[in-house]
Amino acid sequence: MRAATQTVKVYATPPQPCSYLAGRLAANAFIDPTFTPGPEAYQILIDQGYRRSGEHLYRPTCPDCHDCLSCRVPTATFQPNRSQRRCWRKNADLDVTLQPAGFSDEAFALYTRYLNARHGDGDMANPDEESFRGFLWCDWSDTRFIHFRLDGRLVGVAVVDRLPRGYSAVYTFFDPDLASRGLGTYAVLWELEHARLEGLPFVYLGYWIAESRKMQYKSRFRPLEVLENGVWRPHTSE
Repeated sequence: MRAATQTVKVYATPPQPCSYLAGRLAANAFIDPTFTPGPEAYQILIDQGYRRSGEHLYRPTCPDCHDCLSCRVPTATFQPNRSQRRCWRKNADLDVTLQPAGFSDEAFALYTRYLNARHGDGDMANPDEESFRGFLWCDWSDTRFIHFRLDGRLVGVAVVDRLPRGYSAVYTFFDPDLASRGLGTYAVLWELEHARLEGLPFVYLGYWIAESRKMQYKSRFRPLEVLENGVWRPHTSE
């Protein structure tokens, strides 16, 4: 395939059980890990449905399923619903700052608490410093950590890649004791507002699967666009 003016090798993984839909097989296409994309090439790959995990760029190529759809929200036309407006007001007491990606004991402790509360029986539980660094950013990405603080205490971190045409949401983690605040929703609202202020047209939210309860929150950010058959289209169904 081509990214910008460069020819890039793509590798395929063998099918394995899907982590989102029971009884399905999943497979991914991975960009050659020796390829280092610049900002424009990264933007092109994101617009073609790729996503970053650590230093790896991948997209689903499942043999019998096409339910994983890349999704993005246009910042100029986004309209928060009533629940999202309440979430914005509820978190008005937070101090929010945009930081360069990097390791800190404070952020790592919060990340560990979040994973152990949400994924305590999975592969992500009990992370170490290496897995924290290796998952959230890499040398070639322009990654930012959005810090959310309550009375000076770090209560949430949203990890985003800054692209020429938007933010790509990589991961968000927060204090599990503050789940009622809806910090995951608030993080996306903040990204949308600040991308709009920067003149960036999109916030990319990764993949959306209609049958996955974990991903239903993405369809509440409207208008939502999904990538189908290589074309970005408005998402119209629930």
